[in-house]
Amino acid sequence: MTDTALRKIIHIDMDCFYAAIEARDNPALRGKALAVGGSPDARGVVATCSYEARKFGVHSAMPMKTALRLCPELIRVPPRRAVYQAVSEQIHTIFAAYTELIEPLSLDEAYLDVSKAQQQQGSATLIAQEIRARIWQEQQLTASAGIAPNKFLAKVASDWHKPNGQFVIRPQMIAEFMLGLPVKKIPGVGTVTAERMGELGVRTCADLQTWSVDKLCTEFGRFGKRLYELARGIDHRPVSVDNSYKSISVEDTFATDLPDLAACYAELPALFCALEQRLAKAQASQRLVPKSLVVKIRFHDFMLTTTQTTTSLVEERLFLPLIKQAWERRQMPVRLLGIGVHFAEPWKPEQLSLGLK
Repeated sequence: MTDTALRKIIHIDMDCFYAAIEARDNPALRGKALAVGGSPDARGVVATCSYEARKFGVHSAMPMKTALRLCPELIRVPPRRAVYQAVSEQIHTIFAAYTELIEPLSLDEAYLDVSKAQQQQGSATLIAQEIRARIWQEQQLTASAGIAPNKFLAKVASDWHKPNGQFVIRPQMIAEFMLGLPVKKIPGVGTVTAERMGELGVRTCADLQTWSVDKLCTEFGRFGKRLYELARGIDHRPVSVDNSYKSISVEDTFATDLPDLAACYAELPALFCALEQRLAKAQASQRLVPKSLVVKIRFHDFMLTTTQTTTSLVEERLFLPLIKQAWERRQMPVRLLGIGVHFAEPWKPEQLSLGLK
């Protein structure tokens, strides 16, 4: 059995986190169709919603106006980000009682490597149960968990018995489990890729396993090798505790579409000011070396495009040609504009053996 097979990875995913906190703090909201997010009049979107709202087709990232059309009785609650952050920190304190190997994905989910944990006789299944019980006892919130030998399968498993459940994929189960798994469960396979695969007769990982690495790379580029591995349940990625910044970005969704390129340019100074503030705050704790600048535009029809340039400079003027390049791809009104900076990997000195004590 390989070292990878011996790993014990837990993926914890809080159930409807923001909405659950609002219902916990306001009993009148319990059992109601509830969505946390911005105002429909200001083109707000749904951050998260209750399971009662999901029955109507409401989901995260949906425009709030659309959500209210699907579910007229939907109760909208504005987000309380400071509260969600505080609760998340308290939940992570629970995680830390079991392992130091914690990789947060967002406020409401994280990977835990409990391969060396001593609690519950080292049983990842029992540890996950205990963590979920403690979250309920301390926060009156439910969580779902997936347990598996790697991160990919642990995340898949955490969706299996939602809400308030858990599922285990043991090493000896992987081969059979993967055969029936839909390809849309593979990270990176979005709607467009899934549709393309469907046209090629690929709907499950069993279908994908009939393709060679070369054929996958020909059809899907560099993603092909990753598809070959994930279709077989192979994922060697470690649980990463590296909290260094990979990028910093800011964006704005506008109440009224920006009609043209000039209007996009006019929004740049405010965005750049916000970016500088975030950059200064981050650089106060880490030495960050800019590697590239990026611009993101979401058009009126919700199509998204990004542009990027390699540079170590972070100057407002350098975003102008990127905005122009992105806008000219569709030349239509813009609902969202974002700018950001990607950073180089932090420099680490080589460890030299100098015979010193």
